[in-house]
Amino acid sequence: MDISHQARRDLGSRPATRFLGLRLKFVILFSLILIVTCSTLSWYFIETRRRAMTDNLEELGTILLTNTVRNDHFRIAGVVLEDRITLDEFVESLMAVDHVVYVVIAASDGRILDRQSKRTQKPSDRAPLPVPQPIYPHDGISESLLQAPLTAPLMTKLVFSSEQTLIPQDESSDWLLSFLIRKETLYDFAMPVLRESSAETPLPQLSVELEERSFPLPTNSSPVIGLVRIGITDAQAKETLSVIVRNVSFFTTLLITAGIFSALLLTSRITTPLRNLASAAKQLTQGNDAPVPLVASTHDEVGELTQVFNAMTQSLYDRNQAITQNLDTIRRQVRQLTTVHQASAAIASASMRDMDGLLDAVLQLLAENLDFSRMAVMLNNPERNCTSFAKIIGVPPELAEAAYRFDIPIVSGTIGADIITQRKPLLIHDIETIAHRMYPPTLELIRRSGVRSFVAVPLQSHGKVLGYIAGDRGPRQCSEDDLHILLTIAGHVAAAIDNAKAYSDLTELTQHLEERIEQRTEELSQANAQLQEHDRRRSTFLSVVSHELRTPMTAIRSFAENMLDGVTGPLTDLQHTYLTRIQHNVSRLGRIIVQLLDWSRLDTKKVELRVEEVCICRIATIAMDSLQMVAAEKNVSLSIAPIESLPLVHGDRDKLEQILVNLLGNAIKFTPPGGHITVEFCGSSPGFVQTCVADTGCGIDPSHLPNIFEEFSRVPSPMPASQGAQLGLCITKALVTMHQGRIWVESRPEAGSRFYFTLPVAGSQDEPGRTI
Repeated sequence: MDISHQARRDLGSRPATRFLGLRLKFVILFSLILIVTCSTLSWYFIETRRRAMTDNLEELGTILLTNTVRNDHFRIAGVVLEDRITLDEFVESLMAVDHVVYVVIAASDGRILDRQSKRTQKPSDRAPLPVPQPIYPHDGISESLLQAPLTAPLMTKLVFSSEQTLIPQDESSDWLLSFLIRKETLYDFAMPVLRESSAETPLPQLSVELEERSFPLPTNSSPVIGLVRIGITDAQAKETLSVIVRNVSFFTTLLITAGIFSALLLTSRITTPLRNLASAAKQLTQGNDAPVPLVASTHDEVGELTQVFNAMTQSLYDRNQAITQNLDTIRRQVRQLTTVHQASAAIASASMRDMDGLLDAVLQLLAENLDFSRMAVMLNNPERNCTSFAKIIGVPPELAEAAYRFDIPIVSGTIGADIITQRKPLLIHDIETIAHRMYPPTLELIRRSGVRSFVAVPLQSHGKVLGYIAGDRGPRQCSEDDLHILLTIAGHVAAAIDNAKAYSDLTELTQHLEERIEQRTEELSQANAQLQEHDRRRSTFLSVVSHELRTPMTAIRSFAENMLDGVTGPLTDLQHTYLTRIQHNVSRLGRIIVQLLDWSRLDTKKVELRVEEVCICRIATIAMDSLQMVAAEKNVSLSIAPIESLPLVHGDRDKLEQILVNLLGNAIKFTPPGGHITVEFCGSSPGFVQTCVADTGCGIDPSHLPNIFEEFSRVPSPMPASQGAQLGLCITKALVTMHQGRIWVESRPEAGSRFYFTLPVAGSQDEPGRTI
């Protein structure tokens, strides 16, 4: 006890090590994953929208330019004939489009036929402009296109320079998500107007005004008769995309914040119970005797751990309380025995002539050692049929003098009659409940003394009732222990009162009592030793008998097999039948002996587990292969249900094979010929693998399922010839329990049985114990 207390003090005095909490680790990891995931998805969404907007602008510019250039009226009347009205109409129609910034139409010689622009140069301090000038692209692209007969639009990205001119954009910055840059980008679409042969395309009918006007048709041989350039801005698209980016950023931030907050709440539901468990364990380690049950806030593994921890702390507390109560009982019994001895010694040493001094010494001794508040000795007067106070302690002197002056008549139905006449010890919890049965002066005296509960036992000696002894514990109620101790003391007091024997007789009585106590202690020690020896002999007997039975059983099996093989000559049908039965019963006896040996090892706690990571499916295959011959003899098929993947489990390879052999063996025994047995695997609760051995046998009555795993259960079966010692399932359950697993059965008569058991997955927290 001192060592354990010192260890707890040392553990409590160690400084707490600073560490990064599980809650913070989980929140940081989850936050990083959430931030990366949400940011990636948001970037992908924005980039997709940007590409879609860019494609829309490019498609818009291509459509506008292509429709304009390929319009016959524009090509002939506008470009070839250089009709200003026609050109203005086309330019106005193009400039009416929101995204169009400028339109430039040039002749084949580079002359500008018509152009308009929505952008003008802003005046600056260095070069103030009297009138804002419209902004048009550089003519370098126009010159190159007039020389090249392209049939598709040429797109060029332009940006405004610091001098407010349009220059080509640097394409190397596209990867920086240029759409998000606030700087405006112009998409310049340029396409030459090509000449078409008169044979293929007739000239359109011109208006009267155009016919009256004489325009010389171009006669040069170049296929390019003009050039059209359209500038489209992405300013509106960038504003729209900026709104999308702002909204996506807001919702992404909101989602990340909500995810982090949810992770914080989730980890709190895990770490808070763990922190409470640690605190409760620390309090328990420090020796607190009153554990406060922890409230399981969840119904998962943490809640189950909390419940198990509560059960463990309550069990430790109950065990501690039981030990304390036992120690208190032992101390009380020792004190009672000491009091008995001291009372006997006081009675033996006191003078028999000084009865008052003897009673005063005995009562004082009992009051001091047994915590009685008040005690009294009443003596019986048979001649007068009454009792009187011989000695009273613990009350004021005036009440004691008043008590000595009156006698209490013994009347049928009163408390005195029960004690004196019927010789019954009494335990009164409340005097008010028996007030009507008490002598009024005595009741008044008891009430004035403050007595609420008392015990009284008769003083008997040689078949005579000499009186009774009574006592109380003040405000506390008296108990059965008080009654018993007074019963023990009453005999000595009665002997002292009734007998004026010499001091030697009293000493002899005291010695006799001590010898009886020592004898009873010795008898209990011998009985305990005999029980331990009996248990050892029983285990030894099972082991010896099991081993000794194997030798003659092996000989019987060998002789029976030799005779069945024809070694001793031909056999009649009756002899063959008898020998077959002998062989069957010898095998059955062998299985019973093996089960008895396994059960004996389990009972003596000598089974050890060699735990490793194993494949339960491979072990099931080995067990099934070892029983294929037995199943074939009975015409029973064995199979394993296919499964794609199955995690490894923690277990002892040999013990797991024994579990499967026991279950498969039982299934073969109770399955009729033509039946089928299947082994199935699946993941059950998190951290466990579930195995099922299903058969098409006779089944089990539902009323016997609760007892199926008990040793020697003697569950009746439709196939009694297949029953053994009925220890196999008991051993199987013990082995599964050692692996921290669970086993159960589902069965109906004539519908077969399904035996399930679970094993912990390798790497899980529930690892099986090493020994039992």
